[in-house]
Amino acid sequence: MLTLQAGGLLDVVAGEIVRPGVLVVDGERIVRVGGPPEGEVVDLGDLVLLPGLMDMEVNLLMGGRGETPVLSPVQDDPPLRMLRAVGNARRTLRAGFTTVRNLGLFVKTGGYLLDVALAKAIDAGWIDGPRIIPAGHAITPTGGHLDPTMFAAFAPGIMELSVEEGIANGVDEVRRAVRYQIKHGAQLIKVCASGGVMSLSGEPGAQHYSDEELRAIVDEAHRRGLRVAAHTHGADAVRSAVEAGIDCIEHGFLIDDDAIELMVKHGTFLVATTFLADGMDVSRAAPELKAKAAVMFPKARQSIRAAIDAGVKIAVGTDAPAIPHGKNANELVALVSRGMTPLAAIRAATLTAADLINVTDRGQLAEGLLADVIAVRGDVLDDITALRDVQFVMKGGTTYVHHGRDVRR
Repeated sequence: MLTLQAGGLLDVVAGEIVRPGVLVVDGERIVRVGGPPEGEVVDLGDLVLLPGLMDMEVNLLMGGRGETPVLSPVQDDPPLRMLRAVGNARRTLRAGFTTVRNLGLFVKTGGYLLDVALAKAIDAGWIDGPRIIPAGHAITPTGGHLDPTMFAAFAPGIMELSVEEGIANGVDEVRRAVRYQIKHGAQLIKVCASGGVMSLSGEPGAQHYSDEELRAIVDEAHRRGLRVAAHTHGADAVRSAVEAGIDCIEHGFLIDDDAIELMVKHGTFLVATTFLADGMDVSRAAPELKAKAAVMFPKARQSIRAAIDAGVKIAVGTDAPAIPHGKNANELVALVSRGMTPLAAIRAATLTAADLINVTDRGQLAEGLLADVIAVRGDVLDDITALRDVQFVMKGGTTYVHHGRDVRR
């Protein structure tokens, strides 16, 4: 039994900071909010307690120290990729993000679901990292945005992926690909429904899977109780994805008013990854990709503003490593710059994210929930940038950062 004693505690449901902040933890759970201290007291001074944040789009198996664009996909074997992921996971947790969705491998693995293995290692306590909701391999058609050969225009036969690794065409193959991910531990399915900015796959808004294929993917996942996230930019592709039953649209940079209205009607989530429009480094990208980014990013800023105004259910996601692992809080800052209040942005990283992954054991500081707790300086309801400097991180009752220092107790 221990008590976290701080200057304040953010009640994300009520939308207010309760002072002082007192949280009693027993094992991995919160047993009381407020009241007198009990057991060991951890004095956090004037810091403000918040629930652990959640990032709904990362890829911990990509990016990080030592990765080389273009070369790493063909030079790095799965063991090396897993070792690099250890550092990415640690940085993400220490930034205050205690739960993430690892949203789709698109590298050669021989069929192994590396994110599932990473999640197991973290859960076992072998390495430090956030709770991971793994998607296994992203499902994409030949030549689709997440076909890795499209990122560097590889010649035929170079780094071709199997159906099990996510390259699937036609109803039978997409069903097989989804079933393989589920068999080996995926907890959601990621599909590429349209083109993208950083691949040589043509127009980013073009729909890549037919309506029939999208419906088959959703059918396979939903019958097994899994939700489906779709990389989708174009308004027409978003409408098709929503009508097919897709649960979450990733990016949605080109959504229009009609697509937004349909998302609100169906209760479809949006993970907007809007900080990409401000912070993604495209300086070394091919000229045609830079040209796409120059057109897409201003539209992305406008689309998220419209989605916010319309009341779309928005959950925080960064698309790290498109922005560096450990800099995840920049997405909340960007959402506030697009018109969200700081409270709404925090809810997008807590309550709405918990709703998206269909869990009730996290997302707020309340009795009986997981003791996933962070603390920052200052009033986050006034200055969202405080989340860039997390001073305390606890996941499941274990402390990883204390007064800005790495610890594990």
